[in-house]
This record gives sequence, structure tokens and C-alpha cells, in this order.
Amino acid sequence: MSEGTSVVMESSENGTDLSQDDIGTIEGTPDNTILSRQTSVNLVPFIGQRFISQEAAYEFYCSFAKQCGFSIRRHRTRGKDGVGRGVTRRDFACHRGGYPQMKPSEDGKMQRNRKSSRCGCQAYMRIVKRADFEVPEWRVTGFSNIHNHELLKPQEVRLLPAYCTISPDDKIRICMFAKAGMSVRQMLRLLELEKVCKKLKDENPNFKYDFKIDRHNRLEHIAWTYASSVQLYEAFGDAMVFDTTHRLDAYDMLLGIWLGVDNHGMTCFFGCVLLQDENMQSFSWALKTFLGFMKRKAPQTILTDHNMWLKEAISIEMPETKHAFCIWHIVAKFSDWFSVLLGSRYDDWKAEFYRLYNLESVEDFELGWREMVNKYGLNANKHIVSLFALRTVWALSFLRRYFFAGIMSTCQSESINAFIQRVLSAQSQLDRFVEQVAEIVDFNDRVGAKEKMQWKLQKMILKTGSPIESHAATLLSPYAFGKLQDELVLAPQYASLPVDEGCFQVRHHTQMDGGCKVIWAPCQGHISCSCHQFEFSGILCRHVLRVLSTNNCFHIPDQYLPTRWRGVNSSSTNPFQTATTREHSDKIQLLESMASTLITESIEMEERLDVACEQIAIALSRVKELSRSTHGMNEISYNCPSDSLILPEVEDADGIVRSFTIGHPHDSITLGKIKERRPKDGTEITRKRRNCSGPCCGHFGHDGSACSIMGDDDLHGDALGYL
Repeated sequence: MSEGTSVVMESSENGTDLSQDDIGTIEGTPDNTILSRQTSVNLVPFIGQRFISQEAAYEFYCSFAKQCGFSIRRHRTRGKDGVGRGVTRRDFACHRGGYPQMKPSEDGKMQRNRKSSRCGCQAYMRIVKRADFEVPEWRVTGFSNIHNHELLKPQEVRLLPAYCTISPDDKIRICMFAKAGMSVRQMLRLLELEKVCKKLKDENPNFKYDFKIDRHNRLEHIAWTYASSVQLYEAFGDAMVFDTTHRLDAYDMLLGIWLGVDNHGMTCFFGCVLLQDENMQSFSWALKTFLGFMKRKAPQTILTDHNMWLKEAISIEMPETKHAFCIWHIVAKFSDWFSVLLGSRYDDWKAEFYRLYNLESVEDFELGWREMVNKYGLNANKHIVSLFALRTVWALSFLRRYFFAGIMSTCQSESINAFIQRVLSAQSQLDRFVEQVAEIVDFNDRVGAKEKMQWKLQKMILKTGSPIESHAATLLSPYAFGKLQDELVLAPQYASLPVDEGCFQVRHHTQMDGGCKVIWAPCQGHISCSCHQFEFSGILCRHVLRVLSTNNCFHIPDQYLPTRWRGVNSSSTNPFQTATTREHSDKIQLLESMASTLITESIEMEERLDVACEQIAIALSRVKELSRSTHGMNEISYNCPSDSLILPEVEDADGIVRSFTIGHPHDSITLGKIKERRPKDGTEITRKRRNCSGPCCGHFGHDGSACSIMGDDDLHGDALGYL
């Protein structure tokens, strides 16, 4: 039991004729007796305390009760508003005062026995009304703070219904929802989503969301995105997946997720939407809202499930975007469509379908399709007719001319599906869904950052020794470089046969005819292949690489190393240009190596990250305090750039580069001193690996005067290709 002071004074019923004791008690109070709308919650009610209104007294006692660990309710009154003098006395009681009473319902049956918190607590405060000099006021005439129950702790008392207030705006909306026939569950769902979105918006102004209310004031759609997602879309929003194949049971709404692939081949989140209905209007609202989030920037391509409403909406809202259906969603329906119809021939037909799907030539596809339809007797089948009518949005022969960033590959499909499954697992807690999606996105970003840092610190073994390979390694991300390297490894298996000026037929050495047609115009800076792999994935194909290598081209042209596939630290400028002296370069490399290691170690734990940020802030402050001098800065130049992947010990006896580190050379440098090569005869040996001192081929190991290529008088600029 909780005990407190107990002081009880009673006034007359009319509140004006007080007893002598009352008068004495009131007159004995200090001159600064409280008469205000608000009183400090640290003060305890006392006899004679004055308020200008009932509400002021209620607010004061309510604040006192909250501080103590209970809530109050309005209890007995004397008088009635609008009758005579109105209310002249008011009692406020503890929320656990009195006892529950069983009341009969309208049909005469007793109501079910609900649990009640009332236990007969006697704590209360009484106020009476009186008027001195025609100024009405309310005075405390009775007060008891003795409770027969335990008082709540501060973290518990805030959960009492009395302190769970509803704002006036929310009250108005709830009344509107009720008139529209919304259930309590629907009201809570809508208010929860709005509150969470507003909370995230307050915490991060770059958080964006929008929602739509139907004519009955019910939530129809809601979409949102995060600040990091907007930044990712700016860099990697050229190819996008919009998955709408799942529904959230907790919301009974369709879930749509916008996803993409970054330069490291990792799934990145662009946005999320919940739709009440699955129709063209809903999808149109979603796409229009998404474009609003992303500053009206539409993707080059978008991949969706087999949905005709969505196809129509994309054609309206994103008319310049190439839309494609995901083949896996189409193939998933084949069992229902064709397994019974084809019987034992179903597997053979499915294999033939996959062959047609992967064809490069449109002519070959359409010819093969007609043969397949005739062979299996599917001329009148409605699904076959529909698939052929939609062939331009699913067959690769029609899609290879558009950039999809590899999102159609099996590997990327599995990665995207894994991300979606993590989002679906968050739907169990309705009120935290938006926050949980944010946590999933944040976790995905942190894991991605860690993996990228690990990739950056790893050594990459060059598989071909080709200058093209070493050049690409300095610019591309590890993921993109791996894709290009696979093509480089296979390129020597192909023969490059000149057909006409600037035209080559490239085919595998086992083929006697056919192959791909490569057009190469060095003067115009153009190269293309009939397989359209570069247009489709942004990675040059083995056919183009074969033509470049056989025509003495040692660097891939800059425009064929897309920015979206480049590493974070790469730039569009020539990576072999000089910038600082070797002395400064070593220090810069060491500093960058330490910074990379610091980030790798810090992201392991929150505590490490806090310490790292604190120490970096201190170091940065000290650096800024040093006077800045520009003396000698204009003279800084060196031959080994920071973007180069060449390290002192990474070469074999022949001077051929065999292993590089991914990213800057500092990534693999330890904090100790780099081992230097000692001369065998006591003389200083020069470094084998250096850039050409004059206009040369750009390859390592010699200068312009010793260049075997440039020294050949029979070769001219055009024959060298892109240098």
C-alpha cells in the first residue's frame, strides 16, 4: 500500500458559506496562493489552493497523479451546468477508486464479467466554487493521497489510457473513418502507417512518402523510399525491377518493391508501395509517385512479372522506358498451361522453348517459333498465341539491344528474390513494417559496404596477361571486371576474319561458318557486335575483345567502360596520367591504406564505429589548424598514379604483371615498411615497370624509344586502335 498525507476539509454545499475552520485555513495560506491555469508538477495539492477553472484544477491534479504513478477521473459533482448556479463542487478520484458494477444489457441478460482495475481506492481531490468580488474561482477543500494499491513506475504510468491522448486532428479523422464504415483494425493500420512515415520524415528530411485516400477516407495506397535509396537510384537507376507478385496478409494489400543492381552486382533497394487494388489505376499511381520521389527520372529499362495492367500503366507513365516481362514468371505457368496438353512431349517442348528464348537473331527466333508451333500442334492454343503477340517483351532476341544490367540472369534473380523474402518476413508486426523495411535496407547497405571493402583489399590474379585486362582492372569494379575477364579468357578460342574494311566475322574455332559480325571504326571511336552483349549488359563480348586484341589495341575505349560499372575510386580520366611526386604518392598511399583498414575494422561493431568517428574528428580538427601552404604544389608530378594497380612486388622475372589489388594500390599495403628490391651487383637497379616517357602504346616495361610497336615504321595511328 502506498501512503501519503491525508488532509480533508469540507465546505458548504453552495461553496460560498465556508465554516470558520475553512476560513481560517484559507486565510492562513500564503499570499502567493496559486491561482493559475498551470502549476509545477513538483508541487502537492493543498487545502486552499485556488484555480480559475475546473479544467485548470483537473490539469494540475492530473500532472501530480502522473508524477506519482496513477491517473485520475472526474467523480461526483454538486449542481448541474445551466441550472441555477451550475456546478459548485467537483471531486476528482484515483482511476482505481470505486468498484465495478454488473449492469444488465438491453435484452435483460447480465453483461460478461470483464476484469476491472477498480479496487476502492480512496485517494481524491475536491474543489468548490466561490466568487470574491464577483470573480469566480475554485478552491481545494479536500485532498487525500492514500492509495490501497501499488503506484506505477514512470515507464509504466505513461501506458495508462488517461495519458494515451489522441490529438484533435486524429479525433476528427477517426470520426470520419467511422462514418465511412472503416473497422477499428483498418483505422489503426492507416494511422500507424502515417505516424511511422511522419516519424521517419522528422528524423530524416530526405525520407519520402506519399499516400492516397479514397472517397470514403480509407487508405488506398501508400509508397515510400529512403535517402540512401534516392542516391542509389541516381547512380544505378538505369535498369530496374518492379516486383508485384506478393501480398501482405497483415495489411491485405499488394506489395510492390522497386529494386536494382549496383556496380558491384549487389541488389539495391529503390522504394516500396502498398496498393489496395491490382488494376491499371493503382499501378499508374505507384509509378507516378515513384517518379516523383526520383525527380522525374525514369529508368531505361524495367523488368516486371507477367501483368497486363502493369504493362499498360508503364506505357503511360514511362513511355520512353523499355518494359520486359520476367521469363521466370512466365515459365512458372507452363505446367498448368501445357503439361496435360503435351503429355510426355512436355519436357522436349520446354527445352525447345528455352532454346528459342536465348536466340540472338530475331529472324531465327520467328522461324524457329513457327517450326515449334507446327511440330507440337499448338497453332490454335491461346497461350501460344498470346506469348507470340508479346514476344517483344520477353524474348531475348528482341531485348538484347536494351541495357538491363544483368538483372535477367539467374544469379541476379536469386539475389533479388532473397531480398524480397526478407521484406516479406517483416510483415508480422504491423505497426513496425515501414521501420523494419528501413532496417532491412540499412542492413543490406552495411553488408554491401563491408563486402565491397573486402573486395577492394583482395588481390586479383590476372588470367591472360593482356594489357586490355590490366587496363580494365584499374577502372572497373571487381564484379564488372570479373564478367569482362570471363570474356577475355574465352576470346582466344575465336577466330577473327576480316570481311570488309572495318568489318570482321568472329566465330568459334570449331565452327566452319556463321559467327558474329563485329564492326570496328577506330577513327569514329565505334565498335559493335551483332550479339549485342554490350548493349544488353554493359560488358564487352568475347567477339569484340578478340578483334581488339588481334588489331593491336591495348586499351578498351573509355566509352565502353560504362561509369555505372566502374569502381568507386575510378574516374573517367586517363588513369596513367601523372599527378604528384613519388615521395608524396607513398604517403598518400599509406594514408589511404590506413583509412581503408579503419573503415573495415570500424563497421564490425557500433562501439568501434563511434570511437573511429570521434578520433577522426579530432585528427581532422588538428589537420585544419595547420597553416595551408601552396609552395611547390605546382611542381608535383609522378609517374605511378594512385589509381594504378601496380605494386612494387607484383611481377615475375619477365616483368609481366601477374597479380594486382582491386582498387587503389594502397589497399594491400600494410602499415609496415614496403620491402625494397636489392641490387645483386651493388648498383641501383631501375624499376622495370614504368609508363612510356613519350607517345607510346601505353603498356608497361619500356619507354617510347624502346617501344617495338611505335618503332615499327609500317604501323600508323589507325592500326594501333584505341591507345
